[in-house]
Amino acid sequence: MPVGGPCLFLSVNVSARLPDYRRSLGYLRTHRWPKLLLGTLLGLFLLDRLFPPPTRVAYSTLVTAADGTTLHAFLNRNDKWRMYATLDDITPRLRQAILRKEDRWFYWHPGLNPVAMARAAGRNLLSGRRTSGASTITMQVVRLLEPRPRTYLSKLIEAARAVQLEAHLSKDEILQLYLNLIPYGGNVEGIKSASLIFFGKPPQLLSLAEITTLAIIPNRPSSLRLGDNNAAIVQARNAWLRRFEQAGTFDEKAVQDALNEPLDARRRPAPNQAPQLSLRLRTEQPDQPIIVSTLQPAVQAATERLVRQYVDRVRGQNIHNAAVLVINNQTGAVEAYVGSADFANTFDGGQVDGVQAIRSPGSALKPLLYALAFDKGLITPKAKLNDVPTNFGGYEPDNYDRHFNGPVTAEFALANSLNIPAVKLLRDVSTPSFVGTLRQAGFRTVQKQADDLGLSMILGGCGVTLEELTQAYTAFADGGKVREVRFVADAPTKTGSPSAADESTSPAIFSPEAAFLVTNTLTQITRPDLPNNFDNSYRLPRIAWKTGTSYGRRDAWSIGYNRHYTVGVWVGNFSGVGVPDLSGANTATPLLFQVFNAIDYNTPTGWFRAPAGGKLASRQVCPESGDAPERTCEGRAVDYYIMGVSRASRCQHQTMVWTNAAGTLSYCAHCRPTGGDSLLRPVARLYPNLAPEVVAWYAASNRPYAAIPPHNPACERVFGTGVAPLITSLNQNSEYFINPQKPADLALTCQAANDVRRVYWYLNEKLYRAAKPTETLFFTPTPGTLTIACADDKGRVSRVRVLIKRE
Repeated sequence: MPVGGPCLFLSVNVSARLPDYRRSLGYLRTHRWPKLLLGTLLGLFLLDRLFPPPTRVAYSTLVTAADGTTLHAFLNRNDKWRMYATLDDITPRLRQAILRKEDRWFYWHPGLNPVAMARAAGRNLLSGRRTSGASTITMQVVRLLEPRPRTYLSKLIEAARAVQLEAHLSKDEILQLYLNLIPYGGNVEGIKSASLIFFGKPPQLLSLAEITTLAIIPNRPSSLRLGDNNAAIVQARNAWLRRFEQAGTFDEKAVQDALNEPLDARRRPAPNQAPQLSLRLRTEQPDQPIIVSTLQPAVQAATERLVRQYVDRVRGQNIHNAAVLVINNQTGAVEAYVGSADFANTFDGGQVDGVQAIRSPGSALKPLLYALAFDKGLITPKAKLNDVPTNFGGYEPDNYDRHFNGPVTAEFALANSLNIPAVKLLRDVSTPSFVGTLRQAGFRTVQKQADDLGLSMILGGCGVTLEELTQAYTAFADGGKVREVRFVADAPTKTGSPSAADESTSPAIFSPEAAFLVTNTLTQITRPDLPNNFDNSYRLPRIAWKTGTSYGRRDAWSIGYNRHYTVGVWVGNFSGVGVPDLSGANTATPLLFQVFNAIDYNTPTGWFRAPAGGKLASRQVCPESGDAPERTCEGRAVDYYIMGVSRASRCQHQTMVWTNAAGTLSYCAHCRPTGGDSLLRPVARLYPNLAPEVVAWYAASNRPYAAIPPHNPACERVFGTGVAPLITSLNQNSEYFINPQKPADLALTCQAANDVRRVYWYLNEKLYRAAKPTETLFFTPTPGTLTIACADDKGRVSRVRVLIKRE
């Protein structure tokens, strides 16, 4: 290594290269053109950056079906019909016709055609007027993007811009842009707009005659107006067809057929199917020129037609609207979306989206509650629920038909949509637990109302949408998993998956066993929500369904499903006006059946089967209680149950009571006689073990029942076990307002067990009166806090506290 090491070596290399640099700098100083070239290139680069070609175009929004069929089109922000044509819309025949007529050398020139420009300049100079413009397709695109006065300076600018555009876009993209911008008179621009509006078909289906017609219009959009000057258009079209034949662009047979084709061109309304969904999707994706929805054209068209025809039939009953949502259970795709009967009917609120409108569900939430109760082990299908007047802490619901059925099975209560058993189940399940399940199922409105909801929500005291309700019912068709519905094809779900068909994206809100038990019940045909005489005039589809009617008969619902589809139907008035004849059974269900028969008649998808895994089994139960039978139970019934979940209680629908021989007195263990005369010997008898509310209902409706005889009056034993009387009036922690000048009497009522013959009422610890358990007493209240106690003849006591206020 020489002295100085690497530094000396580097200095020697740099010195050796200095002559090369000096020669290069000298060459640049003596020759100006490289500098000019570099400066020009830099200037062009900066100009391109500062003034890029304006390729952003305001397109009309198109909503298409899943197969690409255009369903709905919207004007763009400039109120023009400028529909976006994709490269697939440009067929080879369309490409040939346009290029032959407008720019034969399109794929060969850099944006401008010098030969054509020179030829056009010569013609214009010789004739003394402008006879030819020599504009290429690229230059025409520039002119359409940036309109300028027709001058030579504008032509130069267009030529420069055309070269710039060629540097940014491919030839196919420039041709596509041209076909999207060419004018067709009025506010119609682009080949796709003209094709749909004047011929009622997409560009792919245009004939050669129609293609030629659309190719010649942009040169004379004012004089050749489709629908007005069709005769002149035919002449111009045929002239160009003959040119195509002479040039060999198309063969003689194709041209001859086109020459003989009549011109059926007229202004048609833009596609307007599925208006509510289209508006919704455009709002969600405002800058998307083409939105591919999941709708199926045949299903959408059939559903729209059925809804329109059905509402026309029931309009005489003052029912003016309906909405239907059809969901494919295998994919979660919405195949039909009808928000109203007639979008153009502004008088009846046709532009309201009934799929998203918040309405009262009536009884339509009950199947979800029963499924949750099955999973919590509270009931099985044959378990008994009491359908009798019941006070739930001041809330006293009634049945839809104002009749009560006494003890009924859970499946009977669900199939007949009984209200009292549903409210009791909600109390046992708990409102927060049920609200949590609904939140998991996608009920956004219920989630917002959660803090204000009580037991009345199961009878319609909450707000839901048709979309939420129909989506929730997909869980019954999919083993308890809610399908996340999709409105846009190949759109990612909330979990990020590209398809809602992915099982991992479907939350399970109840078990497959509970879903099967509910489906088994909702498939029954002998139900009150079967439309009157429907089976005599229409085909009954094989579906499971549930109806709902809101308070005041403002909303009629019917949600049905099979393995293929879940269909939700709402019928009513968007104004909220109630109709006496409106009901889920007779108003909404006929439309539900019609939709299923139209879109899925004789479906090959089969029916639901009990879930695999062995958790769902059957067992013998006592038909009087639905519990495991005792030896005293008469008869047996077969019931489903979920192993490890369903309750396994022994039947207690009867209780053994010791009585005298005549059955007029009952004995407890303390006072029961032993030995002695056979006439005085106690006898063991079985009596029904009735809940207090059932006893009260039997007594109030004069229904006979086996009452336990009164207890031996000679016995002084005080009972501390058993059910204390239930005070049903007044209500715990309630406030009552009275007029001190004319105070109204308040009622005292209770419900007591079967073995109670007398109750004692106390007001602020002072005995007020003794009465029968079913007797109603009245008292005159005074302002202040009042404690009411009710004790039965067994010593069992219940209390409530209320506040009496002056008005």
